[in-house]
Amino acid sequence: MQFPFHLIPAPLLAWYNTHKRTLAWRSDPTPYHVWVSEIMLQQTRVEAVKSYYDRFIEALPSVEALAACSEERLLKLWEGLGYYSRVRNMQKAARILVLEYGGVFPSDTEKLKKLPGIGAYTAGAIASIAFGRRAAAVDGNVLRVISRLTENPTEISDIAYKRALEKTLTDIYPETAEKCSAFTQSLFELGALVCKPTSPDCEACPLRALCLAYKHGNQSLFPVLPAKKAKRRESVYVFLLETPEGFCVRRREAGVLKGMNEFPSAVYERETAEQVLNGWGVYEFTEMKRKKYTHVFTHIIWDITCVWAQADVAPFDAYALDEIEESISLPTAFKQCLSILQ
Repeated sequence: MQFPFHLIPAPLLAWYNTHKRTLAWRSDPTPYHVWVSEIMLQQTRVEAVKSYYDRFIEALPSVEALAACSEERLLKLWEGLGYYSRVRNMQKAARILVLEYGGVFPSDTEKLKKLPGIGAYTAGAIASIAFGRRAAAVDGNVLRVISRLTENPTEISDIAYKRALEKTLTDIYPETAEKCSAFTQSLFELGALVCKPTSPDCEACPLRALCLAYKHGNQSLFPVLPAKKAKRRESVYVFLLETPEGFCVRRREAGVLKGMNEFPSAVYERETAEQVLNGWGVYEFTEMKRKKYTHVFTHIIWDITCVWAQADVAPFDAYALDEIEESISLPTAFKQCLSILQ
């Protein structure tokens, strides 16, 4: 017996109309606002995104403003969100939109997917939420909801499963633009507020009567997640090198966070901090303090030793501390080092 997907929209839309959260990007769901919010939300919780979204939209209120923004200012606005390639792709897409589309987003998902950084999920979100198109947007929340509803044993990382689900959901989208927009958001909202990864609030779920996992009491078995791979670890020195000109900052040329600003760093095995500094031409320095901390990336873990040292020679560009804090973007892995000065 096939699952009755067509029974999902009516109760879910009624629930959403009553329980939806008030969010800035929902109050004015232009394609630009939907796009910015969805890119920010891909790896970050709603509560964490709110302040970043408000700051970003205030500084860059349009596609044209994003396209014209300097890279340093753009990265500073994104600072703390991580995954900096995403905001770089946003700017590439914005420039294409300005040059080829007159700053106007296409409503067609296939055209949207041709823009840098916009995949099937983001294209579906923009098309359905901003344009009211019948286009599913399948993210982790939606995969979790549908996997439990249908007791589907397929790993949610399976691309074929995701593509099939996109088509299945698109086929049950409501006919009106307003309801299409609401339906996409209602699926997101149900996963975020009710059908949570752990301890789902099944008694509050508007789809409880349809849910096979609830019926059989095995909600914890779904969704089926891929086996986690062990993350590689690296030992890293991060140098807070203080000179008469200020603190040294440079651009990373390779590896994790390539192209981003950093306090000079080095992956090491047996090298001492002194040997690393000598390699940069710094032979006379005074070490002030050390601090150890760990930073976790998607596929790698850095065991960081932050070294605060004072030297008379700056081997890289140097900036005053207030200039760094106000104008220079630094990934969290490096920015944490500033706490050593307290």
